[in-house]
Amino acid sequence: MFASLAPARRRLVFAVLALLLVGIVAAVAAFVVTRPTSDPVASVDQSVPGPVLLIPGFGGSTESLDVLAAELRDDGRDATVVALPDGGVGDLTVQAGTLRDAVDAALTRTGATSVDVVGYSAGGVVARIWAADLGGSEQARRIVTLGSPHHGTQVAALAAQFVPDQCADACQQLAPDSSVLTALNSGDETPEGPQWVSIWTELDQVVTPPSSASLDGAIDIPVQSVCADSTVDHGNLPRDPLVGAMVSAQLDGDSTVELGTADCSRLSS
Repeated sequence: MFASLAPARRRLVFAVLALLLVGIVAAVAAFVVTRPTSDPVASVDQSVPGPVLLIPGFGGSTESLDVLAAELRDDGRDATVVALPDGGVGDLTVQAGTLRDAVDAALTRTGATSVDVVGYSAGGVVARIWAADLGGSEQARRIVTLGSPHHGTQVAALAAQFVPDQCADACQQLAPDSSVLTALNSGDETPEGPQWVSIWTELDQVVTPPSSASLDGAIDIPVQSVCADSTVDHGNLPRDPLVGAMVSAQLDGDSTVELGTADCSRLSS
C-alpha cells in the first residue's frame, strides 16, 4: 500500500500515523489514571460512640485487656474482649474474620451503627486486616492500636529463622518481610472511614524496633512523648494507668486528639 507512494509523501503518512498513535496512547493513559477505582468510604459518625471491642495480642491472653476493658466500663462504655481462635497464634486473617463476626454481633446486640476497636500488639494488625479487607472501615468509628508491630518485629523474624517449628502462623506473619504485612502496608496504611491512633512505648523489647508500631496516617503517640519518665514496657501497655487514660481520651469526644507533655499531669492523676 505504502510502496506506491513517493518517498516524501510516505514520510508524511508515517508521521501522521505516529502522531495519531501517540494521541491514542495518551488518551488511554489519561483514562486509566482518572477513572475511579471504587467509591470512597464515608467517614463514620464520630459523635455517637458505640461498643468497644478489644483484641488480644499473640497468644490470645485476655487478662491484661480485661483491666483496660474494666476501665472503659467505668467510663460508661460497653467494652468486650474478643476471644481469638487457635489460642491467638493462628493465621491473622482468620483472626480478622473472628473480629468481623464479633463486630456484627455487637452491633446487632446494641443497635449501634459503629464500634470502637482497641488492638493490643498483634491485635492491632488484626484490626487493620479487618478494616482493609473485611469491611471494617465502614463499621469502625475509632481504631486504637497499642504496641502493634505494624511493620513487623525482629523478634518474630529471629524465631522464624532459628526455631521455625516453634514460630506459629501468626509469628511467621509478624516478621517484617511477611506476605501479610507486605500486602497490608503496600497501600494506604489507614483506610478512610475510622479515625486512627497508634500508642506505643519506646521501651518495647517485643516489638523491635519499637518504631515499627508507628502507623502512617494515624495520630502517632509514643507514651514517653506524653510522660518522659514512663517506664511502661510492651507487656504492661494494656494495664498501665497512663496508657488507659490515653486510650480513654482517644475514644471520648467528637474526635481523636494529639497528646503531649502538657497532658502528662492530667492523664497521670
